[in-house]
Amino acid sequence: MEQVVSMNNERTNQPGGGHQRRLFYDRCGRYLFLASAALMTLIIFSIIFFVGKQGLLTLADVSPVEFFTSGTWNPTAKSFGALAFIVGSLETTLLSVCIGAPLGLLGAIFLAKLAPAPLARFMRPAVDLYVAIPSVVYGYIGLTLFIPFLRATFHVPTGFGVLAASLVLAIMIMPTILTISTDALSAVPRPLEEASLALGATWWQTMIHVVLPSAIPGVMTSIVLAMARAVGETMAVQMLIGNTPQIAASLFTPTATLTSNIVVEMGNTPFGSTWGNALFLMAFVLLILSLGMILLIRYFTSKKVVA
Repeated sequence: MEQVVSMNNERTNQPGGGHQRRLFYDRCGRYLFLASAALMTLIIFSIIFFVGKQGLLTLADVSPVEFFTSGTWNPTAKSFGALAFIVGSLETTLLSVCIGAPLGLLGAIFLAKLAPAPLARFMRPAVDLYVAIPSVVYGYIGLTLFIPFLRATFHVPTGFGVLAASLVLAIMIMPTILTISTDALSAVPRPLEEASLALGATWWQTMIHVVLPSAIPGVMTSIVLAMARAVGETMAVQMLIGNTPQIAASLFTPTATLTSNIVVEMGNTPFGSTWGNALFLMAFVLLILSLGMILLIRYFTSKKVVA
């Protein structure tokens, strides 16, 4: 027995043995991960640098005040005011979140706290399937269902505008809110709920005053992620918002967003022209908005859940 142990120790300590091979594989894996992280960082910063550099060239021909505060967009007349597109993006994003967030949160409460286990196991994959639906399909559904409904219900000429785009966006962002909020609500310690109920609180009081405050970092993260998707959505919004460069006077006024204007005009503009650079500057504004939302996510996820 001692001889066998001695032979195993000698085999392990030999150069090129199993221990050294494991160390070599660990070192290679660590270098591979570092190289992958460095490559991803380089790609991201390269995109930001290229878009920002090309977009900021606009300010050599267009005043920053005009670009950010003027609602007149007429490239043939050398007018490059992007305020209408910025306002349109913010309006559709905020309205879609106002519609989709309460519905998604109520669905998350149902799945996390009320739904029977078999139904919850069925609903979770079903909700995830909504994320895989292409945005053009949502846009086509909006064209065939929402636009005629809004036109007939509110007696408006076309039905295109902020409301139609926001309704479709609300449906698109609900799976994100529902999935992440369900996980956040399910992670709340059960003793917190039991203690609240034992003290005489009703089930709804427990949900509002105990469970939701405990899960608020995850819930807010889901809402901010939904906003990030809504502000960057292109095809569905482009099909429903009307694509008119004007500030919307009502929910049924055709307008445009940053993404919809970029996708409509990018193919027709010469690269390096003031018009093309202005579109790159719009894309850079979108990147800044997305970066701000990522910082909001990090802020909310850094908050500790009540324990």
